Amino acid sequence: MKDRILNNWTFRRAIYVALGVFVIIQAVVEKQWYGLVFGGYFASMGLFSFGCAGGNCSITANKESVVKFEEVKTGKM
Repeated sequence: MKDRILNNWTFRRAIYVALGVFVIIQAVVEKQWYGLVFGGYFASMGLFSFGCAGGNCSITANKESVVKFEEVKTGKM
């Protein structure tokens, strides 16, 4: 867990933590307590590197799944 928190920081993770903390602060100031859950979720995504903050939302192309087409010619016109 310590390794997950301290290593492999990306710009995306930092943004998730910063925006999550910002939402938490705003929720406390405005007394909108449901914002604590919302901000806490995003801050924890960045802090613990899970979900999209950990880079798990990107889709990689599999080269084996590329379909190749070829023209079929018939003898009749």
